Amino acid sequence: MVITIVLNAAVGLADLAKAKFVLATSAAVDVPPSWLPALGALKLAGAAGLTLGLLGVPLIGVAAAVGLVLFYVGAIVAHIRARKFATGVAPLFFLGLAAAAI
Repeated sequence: MVITIVLNAAVGLADLAKAKFVLATSAAVDVPPSWLPALGALKLAGAAGLTLGLLGVPLIGVAAAVGLVLFYVGAIVAHIRARKFATGVAPLFFLGLAAAAI
């Protein structure tokens, strides 16, 4: 679960920083750059919730994991709609991590 926390926090920060790879991927799937702060905040919230789960608040941890699963299902749908299957591998990987955290 620590890997899930670290990776979601890292990609959430990349979203907030509007890293080049984030801008390129979001443009490829028609996600406006203005959405990136909110998307990054959701990923960071998920990482924070998983951390709380590890620290003894299991209900928050489960809720965070479920939220991340839903988030990444939505991301995969966006990649499929845009027919960007190669870039959809990353959200699929993150979906697996989030599902394992449940």
